[in-house]
Amino acid sequence: MSTRIAFLKGHGTENDFVIVPDPENAIDLPPAAVAALCDRRAGIGGDGLLHVVRSAAHPEARHMAGEAEWFMDYRNGDGSLAEMCGNGVRVFARYLQRAGHVTEGDIAVATRGGVKSVHIAKTASGSGSATGDITVGMGSALLPEGDVTVSVGARSWPARNVNMGNPHAVAFVDDLAHAGDLYTPPPFSPADAYPDGVNVEFVVDRGPRHVALRVHERGAGETRSCGTGACAVAVAAARRDGADPRVTGTPVTYTVDVPGGTLVITERPDGEIEMTGPAVIVAEGEIDAEWLENALR
Repeated sequence: MSTRIAFLKGHGTENDFVIVPDPENAIDLPPAAVAALCDRRAGIGGDGLLHVVRSAAHPEARHMAGEAEWFMDYRNGDGSLAEMCGNGVRVFARYLQRAGHVTEGDIAVATRGGVKSVHIAKTASGSGSATGDITVGMGSALLPEGDVTVSVGARSWPARNVNMGNPHAVAFVDDLAHAGDLYTPPPFSPADAYPDGVNVEFVVDRGPRHVALRVHERGAGETRSCGTGACAVAVAAARRDGADPRVTGTPVTYTVDVPGGTLVITERPDGEIEMTGPAVIVAEGEIDAEWLENALR
């Protein structure tokens, strides 16, 4: 291990990440190291970690190298692997832009949920530096059959099962406070509905095609935002409201308020879901290798 390891810190609607650039996949990041780095008191702090690797250098991504040069090796804050992170993809793209690997316009990013198309908007000045919104093609939603219920304390709600490359249970509630503290995963039934755990969104209406959510992300607890969760919520809300672009041929757009800001979600007639929102790099520095080694003991 090198004496020091470079890192950056970024967020998308306050869903925050430790970013570790490692183009050749030379840095060993076991789950305990990721958890130590994401610790908000003893580490850098983050909902997750973005390990930036060239696709050709990572065994999980080599098959995507022909489509996307860069692989988002995403880890949850507890060190576990995740298929996708919508806010993370935007921050990942912002890092690539900052580092000079890409410029404004269209790029492709490999993830465990497949290759995602990303568009980095120009800024008003045309510099494309760090302030334009980023749009991510999130793929299509799958809506598995079967009834799901989620609970908090004595309350229970029916939930819509939506898969965005990772699993979600979307429950519409009267008050976001009913979600409780979201420190621990809300119980769900049937028990075999989500064998690998689930992200649970609690949703209220704010107006026509405008909703707000709170979310428990598996492996992270409550977060300030969840990009795939916002997409899942928009799809669930559209179906609840009788809108299905595949049927009508008309795109449908929902504004989704998250605790950390606002995302705009559009579902197209071909099923593709696009998410637009900000992505900000706030700091960069070096991880002390001695601290990391001590943290792993």
